[in-house]
Amino acid sequence: MTSSEPEKVGNDSQELVRILEAMIEADETITARAVVRKHPILKHASSITRNPDRTSLLAKYQAQQKQFRAMRGQMPKRSRDQIAAQIAQKDARIAELERQIEILRISHLAMIRTVGELGGISKLLKLYEGYRGFRGELEGN
Repeated sequence: MTSSEPEKVGNDSQELVRILEAMIEADETITARAVVRKHPILKHASSITRNPDRTSLLAKYQAQQKQFRAMRGQMPKRSRDQIAAQIAQKDARIAELERQIEILRISHLAMIRTVGELGGISKLLKLYEGYRGFRGELEGN
């Protein structure tokens, strides 16, 4: 083995990784033959299958592709625009609900204070006796 051969193998592995990643991004089925067709140096599928490092690299990317395809199959078939619109609708709904909660909180505090000022605090405390945690939360906000 000459000193340039280990470097060639290192560059070859980098090229192989680049090809495998491109195939995953393009959703091309990863096989030894498909990789060899794209590789500038390797010409035969056995160049991958007979080399343990290349074989393990190929297997790793095939497993990754299988996982990506399984995840994609579980996702609903909607466009990005539809998903973005749905997220915007949900964000608007959340904002509306948060606004309603704030209005209810403020109105309840005002009611409690009004009843207290009119002298009915003992009745109010009796009503809320079982709900001390909630009363504390209302007073704390």
